[in-house]
Amino acid sequence: MAHKQASEFIPLHIAVLTVSDTRTEDNDTSGRLLVDQLKSEGHLLAEKAIVKDDIYKIREVLSRWIAANTVQAVLITGGTGFSGRDSTPEAVLPLFDKEVDGYGELFRQLSYEQIGTSTIQSRTVAGFANGTVIFVMPGSNNACKTAWEGIIKEQLDSRHRPCNFVEQLKNVEPVKAVSQ
Repeated sequence: MAHKQASEFIPLHIAVLTVSDTRTEDNDTSGRLLVDQLKSEGHLLAEKAIVKDDIYKIREVLSRWIAANTVQAVLITGGTGFSGRDSTPEAVLPLFDKEVDGYGELFRQLSYEQIGTSTIQSRTVAGFANGTVIFVMPGSNNACKTAWEGIIKEQLDSRHRPCNFVEQLKNVEPVKAVSQ
C-alpha cells in the first residue's frame, strides 16, 4: 500500500470534549491542556464543549461534530473509568464506523510506565466515524499529556512516517505552495 508523502504540515480542525459532572470552563484543566497542545502543534480548535457524564449528552455533541464538515478530529477527555457515571466508551463505541484497537493498547502500555497496573482501569478507545477520527482518554492532565505526546500528536501530523491518519480524514486539503 503506497502512502502519500506530505512534506508540509496540514493543520486540522480539532474539537475537544470534556466529559464531567463537575468540570466548568474555569477548572477544566485537561480540556485546556488539549486545546493548548493542539494549537501549539499548528492545528485549529474547531469547537470546545463540556458535557455531563451521560451517554446521550455525549452522543448529542459528538454526533453533531461527526456530521459537521468542519471537524476532522475529536479529542475526548473524561468518563473512562469504572465509577457508576463513567460512560464515555459506551457513548462513543456505537458511533464508530471502525475502531482503532491499537490506541487503547498503546495508551495502557505508555501509562503502565507511569502508574503501573492501575492503567487497566483506563478504558481508552479510538475510532473513525464519517471521516472523523475520535480519541478518548482519561480526564487527568497526565493521561491527556501521555495520549497526546505519545500517540495522537504524531497520528494527526501529515508528515509522520510511515503512516498517519490525516489522509483518512474528511475535507483535508494539502497546503498549497505560495508563489513568490
